[in-house]
Amino acid sequence: MSMATSRTSRPVSDTELHVPHLILVGLPGAGKSTVGQRVAERLARPFFDFDVELSRREGKPVAAIFAEDGEPHFRALERALTREVALVGGMVVAPGSGWIVDPANIAAVRPPARLIWLRVTPEIALGRVRADTTVRPLLAQGDPLVGLRRILADRAEYFEQADVVVDTGLLTLDAAVDAVVALASPSGPG
Repeated sequence: MSMATSRTSRPVSDTELHVPHLILVGLPGAGKSTVGQRVAERLARPFFDFDVELSRREGKPVAAIFAEDGEPHFRALERALTREVALVGGMVVAPGSGWIVDPANIAAVRPPARLIWLRVTPEIALGRVRADTTVRPLLAQGDPLVGLRRILADRAEYFEQADVVVDTGLLTLDAAVDAVVALASPSGPG
């Protein structure tokens, strides 16, 4: 089997099943997509962004999926995509921040996948996503900072189940990428 998508730089073959995925979790604005793309480039691995792929498959933005079909439908799409991702290996994966709360997602990929929590404060995250809160369904209404604080409060216990934490709020982009790349090496921490 080979899985090629709109966000993978090359197909992933069955022979890469032994290489665990690096799955980046965290708040919107933590750097999952930005750090993930750079990590994938550095490691010569495919990068896989769940929101981009689900939007491509559904033919509409994630915000429209939430608005028109509801969050339960979106979460079901995430679960199905997670089962697909579990059939291949070796990718750097960036699911949405709510992905982590579904135990079926975690069970499908772990082990061998390594979950990396890109931790950031809601205040820093807001500074990063302020320009696009309208395309982030859970931040589109009301005060986005209140929304980010609520998301963190609701999901912190799930994020804490990650194998390792990289505090992207305290690191430059290059330092965050270096930290995640180091975790991918056989002699890396964890």
